[in-house]
Amino acid sequence: MNKFLYLNFFVSICVLGCNQTVSKGEFATTALELAAQQIEAAIAHVPDTFENYGPRTIRDGNVFYITNLLDWTVGFFPGSLWYMYDYSRDERWKHQAERFTNAIENAKFNTAHHDVGFVIYCSFGNGYRLTQNERYKDVMIQAARSLSTRLDPRIGCIKSWNTDRGWQAPRGWQYPVIIDNMMNLELLFNVTKFTGDSSFYKIAVTHADVTMKNHFRSDNSSYHVIDFDSISGVVRNRHTAQGFAHESSWARGQAWGLYGFVMCYRETGYKRYLEQAEKIANWWISQKNMPEDRVPYWDFDAPKIPDEPRDASAAAIAASALIELSSFKTTRSNEYLAAAEKTLATLSSPAFLAEPGENGFFILKHCVGSIPHNQEIDVPLNYADYYFLEALMRYMKMRKSN
Repeated sequence: MNKFLYLNFFVSICVLGCNQTVSKGEFATTALELAAQQIEAAIAHVPDTFENYGPRTIRDGNVFYITNLLDWTVGFFPGSLWYMYDYSRDERWKHQAERFTNAIENAKFNTAHHDVGFVIYCSFGNGYRLTQNERYKDVMIQAARSLSTRLDPRIGCIKSWNTDRGWQAPRGWQYPVIIDNMMNLELLFNVTKFTGDSSFYKIAVTHADVTMKNHFRSDNSSYHVIDFDSISGVVRNRHTAQGFAHESSWARGQAWGLYGFVMCYRETGYKRYLEQAEKIANWWISQKNMPEDRVPYWDFDAPKIPDEPRDASAAAIAASALIELSSFKTTRSNEYLAAAEKTLATLSSPAFLAEPGENGFFILKHCVGSIPHNQEIDVPLNYADYYFLEALMRYMKMRKSN
């Protein structure tokens, strides 16, 4: 395969590598510059036999684990490439973004799980935003149709996982819906704009409303999994799959919920979604078990805090959401932005930002996939990098506009 040579694109990497102090906001530019070095190296190291797909994480000591077309994370690496094009406007980034995006087009037909929204919107959605390529729009329309097949009108939610196979089968669930599923609604909202077909919009709103009613505790933290009765639609169980316990607060789940309702308010203008987003944000920024540097432990109720793994992916997702939430000029906007800024500054420090050439060519260190499954613990993850880049871009654009 052709190697992506992007030499001397950036010149200030040593600022972070040498532990020097950067003035307010400068960390974002420096982090994006380092990210470019890491991503170009990642492209060059993708094995020829897997040139159509990008890396998800590392296993067995810095060895790439490459995604596949059914992997829920397969859209994040193309999405990261689009953010690098967004930042640089260099055609070489666009070429690589198109290459890795086009390779996953057939994911638009995936009806096996709910994550087709993640897969297609993060890749083709960003591609359409930046290029207005009509073919990308068509891919998203088909993906929205595929995603919509997982809705049961009796329940009002898109089913997250099938229950007749894999590790889900022994759980005894009938119709599991996870808080992560909120993220897939962005695809449906945007396809409504493309087509004028309100059915996609109605599915997204119904799903958000049912989630708001059933997923959240009185303190505004979220359960991970709500299991509905497949016939009556009533709630059977409130469980976790990736958190410490059913009643604990899994960090990335709280970030998914926050991001999801911020996005729903942006797309609908419905005040109830803004209010829900603020409730989650207020919970997030006030947590007693949140470290001072704003990068949470993998679960806020994990039993060995402070000797528990941190999750940079949860921090990146929440930071991106808080930046957008702050733009809505609510009474606590300044607090949301300050929390996001502190989080991004920490993620942009040597504690979490990898040195060039290290960390398997991923950007962020210290992420957690699923401790209950003993998978991806204290490793880099492609979705952490994606939301980190998104948050940095949102932060820089906000600073530029102010």
